[in-house]
Amino acid sequence: MQNKPIVMLGAGGHAKVLLSLLQQQGITVAAVCAPQRPASARFDDIPYLASDDDVLSFKPQDVMLVNGIGALPGQTLRRRLFEHFSALGYQFFSVIASSAIVDSGVQLGQGVQVLPGAIINTDAVLHANVLINSGAIIEHDCVLHAHTVVSPGAVLCGGVTCGENSYIGAGATVIQSQIIGKNVLVGAGSTVVCNLLDNQKIYSARPFIKAE
Repeated sequence: MQNKPIVMLGAGGHAKVLLSLLQQQGITVAAVCAPQRPASARFDDIPYLASDDDVLSFKPQDVMLVNGIGALPGQTLRRRLFEHFSALGYQFFSVIASSAIVDSGVQLGQGVQVLPGAIINTDAVLHANVLINSGAIIEHDCVLHAHTVVSPGAVLCGGVTCGENSYIGAGATVIQSQIIGKNVLVGAGSTVVCNLLDNQKIYSARPFIKAE
């Protein structure tokens, strides 16, 4: 059970979602750290920290951090903040939505986040700072290495391995037993039917239709 104060890193849309999930579970956020004051009224009653250095006023043994930085392809801030504060001895709290289905045989690393409606089946392994967005499905025996992001509605079939910093776009599908390398981008709506090398990028071949 979480009994240490929580400090949220970030105050944008992703942080707002996490704050709501934590509040639903009766977990209090003691402070939020962001370069600018939060725009959402959800943060109004939470003490504001203007810089990463302000977080250092809390001793690592006295608080846990939540990584409220969202993820887009090519952005590294989420990973860099995790690595920076981990090196300073801070631990990250894992946020698991009450509506997510996470099998008891799943292994969860530090700071994992599983958002509403996601399903993670038996013997999957999620390493540190992995983010599973709303409605995503991670089937049995998948292994997701550190900082992997799975976007809303994506599906990883059984036995898929994702290397560090891989990004699976919204609605993408990876068929069973494929190996996704490090720093790979799978674009939204793509279907992966073969292994992908480190740093490879693939996109859906579906035509883009512009609304008139």
